[in-house]
Amino acid sequence: MEDFSFYFQWGWSHIVSWDAMDHLLFLLALTAVYLFENRKQVIILITAFTIGHSLTLALSIYDKIHFKSTWVEFLIPVTIVITASLNFFRKDFENKQQGFKYLLTMIFGLIHGMGFAGIIKMTLAKSQLIALPLLSFNIGIEAGQIVVVFIILLTSQIVVHQLGFKRKWWVWLLSGISLLGGLYFALTRILQLES
Repeated sequence: MEDFSFYFQWGWSHIVSWDAMDHLLFLLALTAVYLFENRKQVIILITAFTIGHSLTLALSIYDKIHFKSTWVEFLIPVTIVITASLNFFRKDFENKQQGFKYLLTMIFGLIHGMGFAGIIKMTLAKSQLIALPLLSFNIGIEAGQIVVVFIILLTSQIVVHQLGFKRKWWVWLLSGISLLGGLYFALTRILQLES
């Protein structure tokens, strides 16, 4: 149980921390177009993201796939830039046809999973059973993501419905913050690709 708690807290802190700003920006971009009343759709989106990052996290830990960490660290902010940019082209926010967004979110989850794998892989001993650490780390990540997403959704609900802020401008504000942050991380990390 001690191992579960350790890896759960580590997964949690990898999301709910200023050091995880790139992942927080991705969650902000992903949920910018939604309100609290759309939480079911968002849970499905987060599940698609979870499936993606769980798959690459597990495959990487079990040494089935290999990747260059500098490329992963560059591609993570690229996912932020793409997700935030797409929000500016939404004509309405009714979210009726979500198939493409679910698929794209799952693909982006694959990339983020590679980033998570780089972190946890360093702490696991070769002889250690990794199923429990992998599961508890993943549950910690998910718990952190759910808390962050619900805070964003609740804030959006209050700002749009209680304070009367125009929804389009709120979506653009959140997406703009995510876009600028993603561009910053992408540009700083592109320099590492050359070295």
